[in-house]
Amino acid sequence: MALDKIIMDELKASMKSGNQLRTDTLRSLRASLLEYAKSGAKTEMTEADEIKLLNSAAKKRKDAIEMYKNAGRDELAEKEELELAIILEFLPKQLSDDEISDIIKNIISQVSATGPSDMGKVMGPSMKELAGKADGNKVKTIVQNLLSSL
Repeated sequence: MALDKIIMDELKASMKSGNQLRTDTLRSLRASLLEYAKSGAKTEMTEADEIKLLNSAAKKRKDAIEMYKNAGRDELAEKEELELAIILEFLPKQLSDDEISDIIKNIISQVSATGPSDMGKVMGPSMKELAGKADGNKVKTIVQNLLSSL
């Protein structure tokens, strides 16, 4: 089932239940989907496009959480955390650190990386392989740690 259909079904259910935060978050996601549809891209939205859109929405929430916490606005940070949890429901299951490390170790051996100077050679394929399955900052940290231990 397409993401837009799933979000519409969830939106209807949240409106009936009266969950305002969930309704607002789903409306935001729906607006992003509509924006993509009207952007002039002549292609249908692929699963990769859907994941990019959801990751973008999640990243915005993560950035807002960090800014609100730094400013001492815990009530706003908490609201953003709840919105993030709703968005994460639609993303593929996130991999554990060990699963990410195993994938990156395999990529390191494939590209014959020898140390931290090969960060670029490893990050490209790693991000492509782990798109939607792991946070980019987490992948970067794991790649740096693995390359520095070579």
